[in-house]
Amino acid sequence: MDEEYDVIVLGTGLKECILSGLLSVDGLKVLHMDKNDYYGGESTSLNLNQLWKRLRGDEQPPEYLGSSREYNVDMIPKFMMANGTLVRVLIHANVTKYLNFKAVDGSFVYNKKKIYKVPATDVEALKSPLMGLLEKRRARKFFLFVQDFDESNPKTHAGMNMDTTTGRELIAKYELDDDTIDFIGHALALHTNDSYLDQPALDFVKRVKLYAESLARFQSGSPYIYPMYGLGELPQAFARLSAVYGGTYMLNKPQCKVEFDENGKAIGVTSEGETAKGKKIVCDPSYLPDKVQQIGKVARAICIMSHPIPDTNESHSAQVIIPQKQLGRKSDMYLFCCSYAHNVAPKGKYIAFVLTEAETDNPETELKPGVDLLGKVDEIFYETYHRFVPTNDGSADNCFISTSYDATTHFESTVMDVLSMYTNITGKVLDLSVDLSAASAGDEQ
Repeated sequence: MDEEYDVIVLGTGLKECILSGLLSVDGLKVLHMDKNDYYGGESTSLNLNQLWKRLRGDEQPPEYLGSSREYNVDMIPKFMMANGTLVRVLIHANVTKYLNFKAVDGSFVYNKKKIYKVPATDVEALKSPLMGLLEKRRARKFFLFVQDFDESNPKTHAGMNMDTTTGRELIAKYELDDDTIDFIGHALALHTNDSYLDQPALDFVKRVKLYAESLARFQSGSPYIYPMYGLGELPQAFARLSAVYGGTYMLNKPQCKVEFDENGKAIGVTSEGETAKGKKIVCDPSYLPDKVQQIGKVARAICIMSHPIPDTNESHSAQVIIPQKQLGRKSDMYLFCCSYAHNVAPKGKYIAFVLTEAETDNPETELKPGVDLLGKVDEIFYETYHRFVPTNDGSADNCFISTSYDATTHFESTVMDVLSMYTNITGKVLDLSVDLSAASAGDEQ
């Protein structure tokens, strides 16, 4: 391989595929390699036989579960906020033509041992059984403030400086009780812990507003959308985009080894005795293990069921967030459910996940509070995976490494990592100022 590439991307996980697509659109010469013979890396979707082989080592799943190829089981299950950043990236890159989305039926929160629909507007606050009458009125006032909030118009800031007022101070102004704060902070603003309470309130308010705006987009029971046939469609859509703009793809390339010069800068990748030269290397943590450190692990249960999650209004697709305080934990727990309605399972079958940032070495015990909410399951698998973050300076060694996927069942943290990497690689910020109302990204199929 005599030619030199601007960027060599290793791994076909979702983050790497988004980056190769965006960099190709920018006119960079991109080579994309993967040691696997399939797209998606850690974020792939598996059919039933692949799932069994991976987690049971047994090629033959029971016949009553139906056809293997009708299953698309996401290994990193996440929904997209309808007005969120990932949808803006999809529209910016014009990959929506390769994808069909459908709204997710329900968004729920666990509170005092029960599952409730997440109220996100002043109207929903007044109807919600989550709160007593006086609290409903206080919550309604808070939601009206958020709905009217305009970052560029100080008259909508209720006399507060949103860059210095903390989340805690903002909430105190509306006298909301702890349970209300819990569901607003974790199920609407999607914070994974309570540190946001002591940070400037601007980000918190913008997150709650994004949730409400996403909810209004389809008038469905949730602010989320999800691709038909599962998330495995996303990496392939960005791979197609990269190819259209001249990107080169090579799957099933064993032992992709990053080569460095005497100054410790990456200069290319060797596989099967051939070296491709590249100015910059983009990869997931598995390709450069000596440049990452472990920061935790995710515990998950993967369940096949014949019914929706109980108490979710018969939702074929739903997210349930269990805030950390409700279980006396340091991190939230997430329930994710999808079904044949999104073409990820045969008719009558549902795929559910229970995920959390692991705090023990016993996933079965740790995930029990979430698994118990699922009702009867046909099959259940437990698994943990380690989470890594890069420790290197990409500008010094030309290596740009993604962080591992977290336990959240929404894409907000994932896409922020992609945008940060894009800026580090190109030196510019991706312009995502698209008109979502005119775009077709979430068009319900």
